[in-house]
Amino acid sequence: MLVLAIDTSTPAVTAGVVTLDGDGVETRGDRVTVDPRAHGELIMPHALAAAETAGVSLKDLDAIVVGVGPGPFTGLRAGMATAAALGHALGLPVYPVCSLDALAADVAAGDSAFLVLTDARRREVYWAAYDAAGNRTDGPHVRRPAELETDIKVAAGDGAVLYAAALDVRPIEPRFPSPAGLVEAARSALLAKETPAPLTPLYLRRPDAAEPAAPKRVTAP
Repeated sequence: MLVLAIDTSTPAVTAGVVTLDGDGVETRGDRVTVDPRAHGELIMPHALAAAETAGVSLKDLDAIVVGVGPGPFTGLRAGMATAAALGHALGLPVYPVCSLDALAADVAAGDSAFLVLTDARRREVYWAAYDAAGNRTDGPHVRRPAELETDIKVAAGDGAVLYAAALDVRPIEPRFPSPAGLVEAARSALLAKETPAPLTPLYLRRPDAAEPAAPKRVTAP
């Protein structure tokens, strides 16, 4: 199965073509640029470049996987809109995955639980907890580092690097989701050819915009 993986939930603009079979995943071609202001500009060129490196065209794909966050609104919607548009144009299923799960899928196998933390800006982190096998046990949530109470002292993701001291954790790789991790997170659904879940972004915050208040009544003097 040939899968295009896209993620724009972090400062990294990520696209890759991955082969999936019963034995595992193999990245055939990828493009990653760390630039939080270039998601909309780079994600489609990155997808085309990844396909070219893999020696395939977008018409050869069997499915698309996209990270749905948690992540900031502006960046996250660029990848999701691109994945949705490609799925519609090519007639392909588009599978959403939690971007923190994709990061967890790339953590080297160990014997202890770990956290995944990404930068949520506003001095906050998006986070989730995983057992040693990489199964999510808590989250995703958004919280200030000082308010995160946990006994787990190992964490992946760029949030772990940024707030290692405040969180008292040891940062481990990876920092950003990879195409292989995204596909691995969707493995069971892809292999079973399940109907994809709706493309629902994990913003985790209420919108900043608020409905305007009712206009004040003007009375005659």
